[in-house]
Amino acid sequence: MKILLKAATIVDPQGALHLKKRDLLIENGTIVKIASKIEATDKMRLVEKDNLHVSLGWMDSSVSFGEPGYEERETLENGLHVAAASGFTDICVNPNTNPVTDTKGAVQFLKSKATNHAVNVLPVGAMTKGADGEDLAELFDMQQEGAVSFYDYKSPVKNANLLKIALQYCQNFDGLVQSFPMDTAIAHKGMVNEGINSTQLGLKGIPTLAEELQIARDLYLLEYAGGKLHIPTISTKKSVLLIAAAKKKGLDITCSVAAHNLILTDDALSSFDTRYKVMPPLREQEDIKALLKGLKDGTIDGVTSDHSPIDIEYKKIEFDHAQYGSIGLESCFGALGNVLDVSEVIRALTGLRGRFGLEADTIKEGAKLPLTLFNPSPEWLFESEHIRSTSKTSALVCQQMKGKVYGIISKNKLKLN
Repeated sequence: MKILLKAATIVDPQGALHLKKRDLLIENGTIVKIASKIEATDKMRLVEKDNLHVSLGWMDSSVSFGEPGYEERETLENGLHVAAASGFTDICVNPNTNPVTDTKGAVQFLKSKATNHAVNVLPVGAMTKGADGEDLAELFDMQQEGAVSFYDYKSPVKNANLLKIALQYCQNFDGLVQSFPMDTAIAHKGMVNEGINSTQLGLKGIPTLAEELQIARDLYLLEYAGGKLHIPTISTKKSVLLIAAAKKKGLDITCSVAAHNLILTDDALSSFDTRYKVMPPLREQEDIKALLKGLKDGTIDGVTSDHSPIDIEYKKIEFDHAQYGSIGLESCFGALGNVLDVSEVIRALTGLRGRFGLEADTIKEGAKLPLTLFNPSPEWLFESEHIRSTSKTSALVCQQMKGKVYGIISKNKLKLN
């Protein structure tokens, strides 16, 4: 298939054509020509859009669906359509399914379900059997089948020795370990950020120390054992400082932040709306300021939607009993447009590609790359009617957005909204 993108502004912070307006001819997934003007023919699929921008395909490092086991939350098929419409060409799918993705057969299942879809599925295998934190799962076998990292989704590794062994073992095959930053003993029964708001609202708080103590421990283990570590969804000012110091030491560490933790503070909790019950919890304005600074200076490697669909019966209940989680694919790009410029947004959405084994080349002739098409300018209000996910529970509903997705080009397929 031949696709011609007309008058597209290339957003490629590392490339020679950054912010240049060009025509791009793509044939069988390869960029065969980039020029000021390329004449269209009948054999080409022409894409002309208002203020068209193109970048390397966006990647989301933390996406949860429901299949297998919890299809009522989100099927893989619907989830992949949502991801494509949201501009993502590659998504890491978390292992919080039933059964848990902790064997090579479970990894094969995820890969096979997405074979013919434009969006590339990157399975994340559980680090421990059943994600119960006791014994290491079949890490090598899962990697051989296509697992890109190992992570007990949102379950902190309580046993420090187990994390140490995982880091050491994975060095044999260049495996990537993830560790959720939460000391459960410090967090105890907390549900929201510990601070003035939690006190006034009478909600049990989770101090920032719970996150920072776990990160400090994990960084000491990484320094001792070696290996590759990714810390997903950090949320505090001091977490940024700890990771910056570790990078300065030369440790092989990366981290991400959830989009809603860059937009919302715990002030949103005043309504007791369970849409805002997320993990890690919404923090304070000084934390957001530090997280944005960390993104801009490279301490934080990327942003995730942390898409987590939850059944309505587990959200439309008392705050204490509601489950954690919010969908985020549809709102991720538009939310970031409010707090970052277009170059920073694209860095945030592509910065972890290489870490999870994807191509991270620049846009140039001869490159075989997935691409995302978008317009960074429109301002609009994100409402329930814009949600394509099965779950409608989003922390960012009624938030102002900036930027619209046109579609993706991936696996020699063009998907336009």
